Amino acid sequence: MRRVYVREELCIGCGLCRVHCEAHQTGEDDLVKAFKKRLAPPVGGIRVERLGIRALSVRCHHCDDAPCIEACLTGALYRDADSGLVLLDRERCIGCGTCTLVCPFGAITRDSETGTMVKCDGCLDRDIPRCVSVCPNGALVVKDEETADSIVGSSAREPLLV
Repeated sequence: MRRVYVREELCIGCGLCRVHCEAHQTGEDDLVKAFKKRLAPPVGGIRVERLGIRALSVRCHHCDDAPCIEACLTGALYRDADSGLVLLDRERCIGCGTCTLVCPFGAITRDSETGTMVKCDGCLDRDIPRCVSVCPNGALVVKDEETADSIVGSSAREPLLV
């Protein structure tokens, strides 16, 4: 399964990953259109945490034993058989928030305009997740789990996406 790894020492907390994820969630490639087509700002599957000079992009870990899948009352959260990612079917989601309560990473949020939950979908429609392609410093790297050490090295934290 491909995952995105954060090279923490390169993350400057600019938030481009978050902004582009928010646009992706609207279905728009154009940032202006994505942000102007809604009354409320779009919600994405990424947040950027800062602590002093340190910054970190936080998103779904697509856990092997995903507590959100078990907690989902409607079955809207499921593991995709092909990609192995934890995905959300927004048509089935009722926005109850039980998934948010059990997520150990706080990676699932509510869209105030639709009332449904939002999380990282791994940009399955793209070869490279949008957050990775826009990161100006290469702080986000996508690799298969088996080969991640060869690119990321020891400075990377746990996989945080895809």
